[in-house]
Amino acid sequence: MNRRVLPLVVCLLTLPVIAFAQAGGLNTPDASPAATVTQIIGLTELGASYHRPAVNGRQIWGGLVPYDQVWRAGADENTTVSFSTAVTVNGTKLGAGTYGLHMIPTSGDWTVIFSTESHAWGSFSYDQKEDAARIVVKPEPAPFQERLGYSFDDPTRDSAVLALRWEKLRVPLTIKVDVARTVLEDYKTQMRGLPRFGWQGWNQLANWAAQNEIDLDDAQAWADRSISMNRNFTNLRTKALVMTKKGNAAEAETLTKEAMSVATEVEVNAYGYQLLGQQKVDEAIAMFEKNVKEHPASWNVHDSLAEAYAIKGDKKKAIEGYSKALGLVKLEDQKARITTTIEGLKK
Repeated sequence: MNRRVLPLVVCLLTLPVIAFAQAGGLNTPDASPAATVTQIIGLTELGASYHRPAVNGRQIWGGLVPYDQVWRAGADENTTVSFSTAVTVNGTKLGAGTYGLHMIPTSGDWTVIFSTESHAWGSFSYDQKEDAARIVVKPEPAPFQERLGYSFDDPTRDSAVLALRWEKLRVPLTIKVDVARTVLEDYKTQMRGLPRFGWQGWNQLANWAAQNEIDLDDAQAWADRSISMNRNFTNLRTKALVMTKKGNAAEAETLTKEAMSVATEVEVNAYGYQLLGQQKVDEAIAMFEKNVKEHPASWNVHDSLAEAYAIKGDKKKAIEGYSKALGLVKLEDQKARITTTIEGLKK
């Protein structure tokens, strides 16, 4: 073979090997698989992203995970936690964002660290100067768990507990959200868009503020703006609520009377169920009785009044109401439901 050709042949023969090396090997299962967990509180999204190492017969605390050293609170990349709005964690304020989560385990209380750096590999480049917060927590005994895991426990209207579980320990962090404020601020942002051109959005904004007793002067202005667009039962009731919260009972009563004077059958019925939901049964019955008086040919108003009497425990009046509804209703499925309800009340 020509000596000039030989280097070219060798190069061609090695190309597949080089290409294979550059392509890399096959993906394989992670020894510590990735996982995520989320929870919504109000309109705030909480999340945790982490990798799940196994006990695998090893001593974990003070062994695989040394005491008194910064630990990645998982395996592989940073364990991260994220909040879409500001929160408090065990009473410490943290702004919206994603944080690298680290912990310092000890034989007693632990230190939980929220770092502004969330893209690191483990805790190897951890720098205390990047701490957003440090929180001291007390681990709790827990049933054995083979793989490390995070969960959001005990969710309420405004809080949840982010808990690390591994081996026989649980490390709890109570996260609280100012739901009243965060929802109001979100509503205000939404009102910069298309909802600002309709009465409904201004009414919702005012109603939320009134229900939660915040920004009541603004709530009054929002209710007035809604009423100026379309004066109706709903926004008059909202302004009445605002005035009640502001301590102006006389104006609230005037607004309530005006609201009732323009209310439709459907609006009065919905208001009655709202009162039932607040366990104001007698007030709900008064609303349903008003509807029965004004709309005697409607099967639905008799049905609603009967339901309220049943909740109050007055079976006789409940049966009377359901019987009137049964005589008016045309829908077969409703007839069957009402008949079954009456039979149940007679037992």
